[in-house]
Amino acid sequence: MPGLANATVQPTGSIVARKGAARLVLFLLLIAGHPAISAPLPPLVFGIFPHLPARQMVEAYRPLASELEKQLHRRVVIYSARDYKTFATRTRLGAYDIMLTAPHLAWLARQEAGYRPLLKYAQPVHGLLVVRADSSFDSAKALRGHTIATSDPVALAVMAIQAEMSRQGIQTEADYRTVESGTHLNAVMQVLNGRAEGAMLGMHAYMLMPPDIRQQLRVLIETPPLSSLMYLTHPRLRDAEALSIRKALLRFEASSEGQAFMRHGGYGGFSSTDSSELQAFRPYALQAQKMLQNTR
Repeated sequence: MPGLANATVQPTGSIVARKGAARLVLFLLLIAGHPAISAPLPPLVFGIFPHLPARQMVEAYRPLASELEKQLHRRVVIYSARDYKTFATRTRLGAYDIMLTAPHLAWLARQEAGYRPLLKYAQPVHGLLVVRADSSFDSAKALRGHTIATSDPVALAVMAIQAEMSRQGIQTEADYRTVESGTHLNAVMQVLNGRAEGAMLGMHAYMLMPPDIRQQLRVLIETPPLSSLMYLTHPRLRDAEALSIRKALLRFEASSEGQAFMRHGGYGGFSSTDSSELQAFRPYALQAQKMLQNTR
């Protein structure tokens, strides 16, 4: 290490200077022998499935991510994807350390990449079929021959509404047209702008919309309750790390900011979940998997 050798030669001949240089050499040698001393941990990647517009998603979940950073002493970065297909692909490749996703996609994440469930929102979700409040549509059957906007065909709320309409004898594409809009909000805007007569969306996304938008809508169908969004961790995180993340989420729930977050989203707090609960979503998951494979 010639650079270090030269650094020890001081023209003053001072004992203090020589001792200081020696300490510097020792310190640099220690660092060279133990690179982990100066290498910070990489940030945890928090992946959120794209059920909200990107800006709204970051604004909504930044307080939670900040609490995770404080509790875990590690930076947390929020990522999503432009659509469900991209999000599912990144999930399969293990791109996310922590993930928030719908239960049928959580089933796929466990099967394909070994993700482990941590917690879910306590308040069940519902799929909604909405129309303009001032429209004449009084039932789902009245939408025969019309256009219904959806966020993404892989969204659980969309699948649940389509299943409910099918039970009423109204079949997708045979009785009504669908148009993909990317997000729940975009689907609603298709209705408000007159480009579709109805929209399929999830209850949580509906609750996060501005009140003036919700006031312009009327609900025609609300599905039976389904398990809510779930938090999972990638298997590369050790059990102790996953437990620390779970504890940090519960601490956030107990904080004043966390309580405001839960009220605003209508989440009802956190509750426990496990792999056995995911099994109920296997039919939806396999349907989603087939659709995703057909678009790869």
